[in-house]
Amino acid sequence: MNKNFKIYAAILIIILIVVAMFGRKEKPVLDWRKNYNIEKKTPFGLYIFDQESNKLFNKKLEKTGVSPYNYYLKNNQKKPHNILIIQKELDEISWQYIMNEVSNGSDVMWFTDKTTAPLRDTLGFRFKTVSYAENYYLQFTDKKLKNNRLFIDKSPDNKGFSYIRNDIEVLGKTLSKENNNQTSINVDFVKVPFGEGHFYIHSEPLVLTNYYLLNSKNKYLESVLSYLPNRETVWFMDNDTPLSMSPLRFIHNNPSLKYAWYLLIFGLVVFVIFNAKRKQRIVPIVEPLKNTSVEFIKSIGNLYLQEGDFHEMMAKKAQYFLNKVRMDLMIDTQNLDEQFINKLHLKTGKNIELIKEAVELLKKGQDPYASVMKEDLIRMNQLLDQILK
Repeated sequence: MNKNFKIYAAILIIILIVVAMFGRKEKPVLDWRKNYNIEKKTPFGLYIFDQESNKLFNKKLEKTGVSPYNYYLKNNQKKPHNILIIQKELDEISWQYIMNEVSNGSDVMWFTDKTTAPLRDTLGFRFKTVSYAENYYLQFTDKKLKNNRLFIDKSPDNKGFSYIRNDIEVLGKTLSKENNNQTSINVDFVKVPFGEGHFYIHSEPLVLTNYYLLNSKNKYLESVLSYLPNRETVWFMDNDTPLSMSPLRFIHNNPSLKYAWYLLIFGLVVFVIFNAKRKQRIVPIVEPLKNTSVEFIKSIGNLYLQEGDFHEMMAKKAQYFLNKVRMDLMIDTQNLDEQFINKLHLKTGKNIELIKEAVELLKKGQDPYASVMKEDLIRMNQLLDQILK
């Protein structure tokens, strides 16, 4: 474990501790978002409706997590039935299958505040925001149900039907209350005939949420659902997603755990970013190549000394010296005479007697028949080194 990792881990732990300390003091914030989620117990979730749905549909409810397209591919011989859709955007093929079922006698109960233009054209209505009231009543047109109205006082959608085909039946309206006089704002609940079946479309899906089910003092929702025949109902929920199967659903349903999870992900991302930087690799120490020439010469010298061949060593030393004189001092070394001695004296500035003694030893080294002693080799080596300094 390197030093940087320990630093990042310590920072992350400190942040988690600080967040936990602040989180303990914070009061839980109520989530007023319109999620229409069956697992949410927030005001605008569908948890209560989901729990009570079997009772509301007389225990004839089938919940499915697949799209209508996939469902009806496997159930293509299904008898006329009811179809429940809540605030969902379906693909065009799924709608074609649903409309085919309605044409054959099925009925659709559809809670939504938005639809696609082709579907609106097919069913014959216009759907848009028609008012901006802060609160209003949802009232049935059937006088028998006039007491089962619902007061919408939180986040109304203000959606309704601005144009309705002549054969469409109006089942409910939105009413405002001004000076104790009720004034109609728009139509919010209609019955659209299609083939042998019908579309029941309600433009205020808030009526299904936890908040309004708990605060309703009458049977408004039961009255809406009562328009469906008493038969099997298929509720199309999340398309092609198993119900409540997400492994993170418990974390996401708890704000503290959710924020801790996001913080963990953020910390891991930061850690990866910092450690993904290009790091300089360790530069290996490259040992310079050793000059073994001196060692080689020493080895050769030791070899000659061991053999006692001083004459051969003097000859090689003389050859090396004369080659050096020719190359560096540009002096002809063919004849080691007085002229050579004078030129070497002038070029090097060394004592002429020293040069004469060295020349005598050079001649001795070049003479194959001369008798050479160890002292001669040492003296010649000393003289030649002094001349070339």
